[in-house]
Amino acid sequence: MGPAAAHPPAGSVGAAPSRTILVASSAGGLNALLVLLPALPRDFPASVICVQHMHPHQPSFLVQILARRCVLPVEFVEPGSTPLAGHILVAPPGRHVMVGADGRLELGDAPPVNHVRPSADLLFSSAAAVMGKGTVAVVLTGTGHDGAAGAAAVCEAGGTVVVQSPADCEFPGMVEATMELVEPDLVLPIAQIAPALERMAAEAAA
Repeated sequence: MGPAAAHPPAGSVGAAPSRTILVASSAGGLNALLVLLPALPRDFPASVICVQHMHPHQPSFLVQILARRCVLPVEFVEPGSTPLAGHILVAPPGRHVMVGADGRLELGDAPPVNHVRPSADLLFSSAAAVMGKGTVAVVLTGTGHDGAAGAAAVCEAGGTVVVQSPADCEFPGMVEATMELVEPDLVLPIAQIAPALERMAAEAAA
């Protein structure tokens, strides 16, 4: 038997992340994600999980679109997926994504929350319960108020809340609903969010 494979050091790509970045977007979200996610560097030391509201009965090409633009690997969440540093996971159409007690991701077919499935509120609140202050909730352009209650749960757990500047959003509804419930740690135009996340992740991994 050969020598055991070395485990990557904490904070390195492929390791268990010290920060988990949760991104919620809806109307106008594709354009925002195509600015935010390709700007994350290859050595980004945090995991990223995205909820983008999509039509549940139509095939989604979001992963393929993002993968062509991002240096980080992009995949749909599967049951039991583990958030890893330097990886982007995307909620599949029509499925809720939640963080289980063991830190692995679960998919669910429960009724829509806030009229949507996947629900950012479910992802945010379940992550906050498990990951606490290591959770970063990012709310981007979109209609409705999905993500607002979940961002409040992240804030209560000691995590960080970042929102896209309302004036910078194609549709500011989700951001404005979030700002009515919590005072975000950062309010930034979309082009400035990736550098801010990079700084947060690097500080946590240091």
